[in-house]
Amino acid sequence: MTSHLEWTQHVPLSWSVRPLRAISDYVVSNVDKIPVDSEPAVRLCNYSDVYNNEFITLRLDFMPCTATEDEIRKFGLSVDDVIITKDSESWNDIGVPALVVETADDLVCGYHLALLRPHEATLSGRFLLRCLQAKVLRLQLELAANGVTRFGLPKSDIGAMRLPVPPVESQLAIADFLDREAARLDALVAAKQRLLELLVEKRKAIIATAVTRGLDPKVKLRDSGVPWLGEIPGHWEVERARWLFRERDVRSETGGEELLTVSHLTGVTPRSEKDVNMFEAETNEGYKVCEPGDLVINTLWAWMGAMGATPVKGIVSPAYNVYEMGSRLVPAYVDLLARVPVFAQEVKRYSKGVWSSRLRLYPEGFFEVYLPLLPIEEQLAIVDHIARETAKLDAVRAATERTIALLKERRAALIAAAVTGQIDVETAA
Repeated sequence: MTSHLEWTQHVPLSWSVRPLRAISDYVVSNVDKIPVDSEPAVRLCNYSDVYNNEFITLRLDFMPCTATEDEIRKFGLSVDDVIITKDSESWNDIGVPALVVETADDLVCGYHLALLRPHEATLSGRFLLRCLQAKVLRLQLELAANGVTRFGLPKSDIGAMRLPVPPVESQLAIADFLDREAARLDALVAAKQRLLELLVEKRKAIIATAVTRGLDPKVKLRDSGVPWLGEIPGHWEVERARWLFRERDVRSETGGEELLTVSHLTGVTPRSEKDVNMFEAETNEGYKVCEPGDLVINTLWAWMGAMGATPVKGIVSPAYNVYEMGSRLVPAYVDLLARVPVFAQEVKRYSKGVWSSRLRLYPEGFFEVYLPLLPIEEQLAIVDHIARETAKLDAVRAATERTIALLKERRAALIAAAVTGQIDVETAA
């Protein structure tokens, strides 16, 4: 017996193992997203509705479209139906299920999906949902999918999928048990996810407060005269960027240096690197050279925060501008300042373009921006403070992410064990 069917040897003796076609009807939808004036209006349950939701309810924002009367009859959704993803760019996204718990006369299964309708006397949709969530069972569909850059699941392989089939009353008991346990684990995950969100907000607050107010909570503040900065410590100054930076416009002669992108500067890439650079070139020769500590700004996406102090020597595409910092600035401090969202909003004011998505921050615009200017030793102290405090947050974040991963593993293992009969749900409950 092939390894992915080893589970069949361990199901309880009172259960059977049967192909899906023996216990459920199934169809592959061909309802596309192109509306036709002569067809009745419907709401389409599409791939993303299934992939992103465990349950299909009328609270979801379904796509308005049209379908023929025959398509509505054939692919209209009923309560207890299970919908699975049939096509995907990744083979391990094949067979992802969602259970229909609410429906309407105009709700229709869309393209790239298969609709499974269990035979009521032998199979519960709630139990089928959990079976398809069990990796050990869904692997049959994943392995059956064929393709290279996009994978598709043949209809015949859906029907051939083997499933554990306990008595219906046992199926319902298992579904009840898993509903309770999944809800409990999901609540724990949601609480941990909320903690991660709070950690992100706390990190932003720590950085924003330190770089714009300093470290002394009792220091006397004064109005900076710069709207985006507001009040600053009384001994700080403000200065235009033109007196703090000098544009560096040195071109690479070989193109052999390390190519730096937005992700090197900010740790995140707001769009794909191709979109960030806006073009692909056969050679990097002629790209701009940047030295460690230079402020590098992507002129196309500065308003999205695509800027920062480069940590290493490298080259950047012509879509970037490079600025050498003067002796009155600490690169690490400027890098932190550039990460404050209000700073990105400030440089947006000096960017040019007709549409927000086409704004460009040219040097003459950047040089008009006012920045706080504080003693070097204070800049260094702020950098050290932020490093210590964010390291603490990072430790909590890492521990929280590990807990989330363990909870999700526990959920997956519990489902797999229950639907294959490895757990006595009455005893477990």
